[in-house]
Amino acid sequence: MTRKVDLEVVNRLYQKAGAVRLKMDIEPKFKPGDRVLARNINPTGHTRLPRYVRGKEGVVRRDNGVFHLPDARVAGDGDQPQHNYSIRFEARELWGGDAPATDCLNIDLWEDYLDHA
Repeated sequence: MTRKVDLEVVNRLYQKAGAVRLKMDIEPKFKPGDRVLARNINPTGHTRLPRYVRGKEGVVRRDNGVFHLPDARVAGDGDQPQHNYSIRFEARELWGGDAPATDCLNIDLWEDYLDHA
């Protein structure tokens, strides 16, 4: 069975703010090369901060630009636009000394999830 795409529906989706880079001039808190600590938070609601990186130290690899904080939007607390960064975590930092020494994980995290290390 062939399905047709409803272009009106698609156009409406793109008119709503979502996972779209925002053209806002907001000063970044971090820059590539900065050592950061993923905050150890345990909110009762939605978060995109995985438990396995909470309390762990990583390095900012890239500033991805400004995006809406999804946690705030889901909680009804507005958009709270902020920078999103690609953070590199060493495997041993996340999973201990038995993890391969050369492995790492890059994960995109919002500014509210991070502190300076």
